[in-house]
Amino acid sequence: MATREEVLDILKRIEAPAGGDIVAAGVVRALGVADTGVRFVLEVPPGQAEAWQPVKEKAEAALQAAGVGSVTVGLTADAPPPGLKQPARAAPQGPQKIPGVAHLIAVASGKGGVGKSTVSANLACALAQLGRRVGLLDADVYGPSQPRMLGVSGRPASPDGKTILPLRNHGVTMMSIGLMTNEDQAVVWRGPMLMGALQQMMMQVQWGALDVLIVDLPPGTGDVQMTLAQKAQVDGAVIVSTPQDVALLDARKGLDMFKQLNVPILGMIENMSTHICSNCGHEEHVFGHGGVAAEAEKLGVPLLAEIPLDLSIRLAADGGAPIVVSQPDGPQAQAFRAVAEALVAQGVA
Repeated sequence: MATREEVLDILKRIEAPAGGDIVAAGVVRALGVADTGVRFVLEVPPGQAEAWQPVKEKAEAALQAAGVGSVTVGLTADAPPPGLKQPARAAPQGPQKIPGVAHLIAVASGKGGVGKSTVSANLACALAQLGRRVGLLDADVYGPSQPRMLGVSGRPASPDGKTILPLRNHGVTMMSIGLMTNEDQAVVWRGPMLMGALQQMMMQVQWGALDVLIVDLPPGTGDVQMTLAQKAQVDGAVIVSTPQDVALLDARKGLDMFKQLNVPILGMIENMSTHICSNCGHEEHVFGHGGVAAEAEKLGVPLLAEIPLDLSIRLAADGGAPIVVSQPDGPQAQAFRAVAEALVAQGVA
């Protein structure tokens, strides 16, 4: 694995169009160095993208020759000032179908910590148990957890350096940025890098023929959500929330975001809905109860499930076999399976 300093030394040997090297020119941004390769963005002055294209290609060739692994270089230029003629551009393309994927479902939440990734993993496995060909894309770039939840490890192969072969477990084909970084390594990327990584994982992964691709989104309403809706045809979104008012405030923002992006809402899930004491059987609503049901009714969308707060769900996820796999006949697994059956009934899975 190359170090950051070694990569910078290589880039210092690449000359900028106006003279000097590209590091000294201050155009190398969002540099990420991992054992799988190097990523960065060249942020160049307005209107100079064409002049910098050969520089970008020289930088890519130099890094590849140095054996640093895969090399991804973005090139961005701000819009030219008023009065300058805009270069001709190709007509923008709308959302595209991912090759081989019949349906795409986004699993989203307004805030973190509500169990969205747990829902995504169990939903994918439940759909596989129903006979569907299922893929799971972990698009939570800053906090990828699907490799741990699905019990997947190892690096995805890329035979030709362009396409990526995903990994598979529990009947689910899975891809995650977490498979390309160390488990304790932070992903420190800005918007262009995020968008580039998401497009690569959508369009350059050999998903094969899938009935449905589940996309586990990061929390919030940011670059990843917008890129997904603008680049890929999304059949609908499932919103996960706990019943407490603070979580619902953020869930409403997520719902509004998908409305603005013209993505249908397939339903809502109330996670951590209730807790039953394993010793005495007493039922307690730790985070309140019924808030998500009321919100779903208000919006006219289905309440897909009320998932209990249960230790076995957490233990199963941490152990790499979601509850629908490890305890398929339990009531917790049945709750996730009900979500899968509802989506099949809607014709999106």
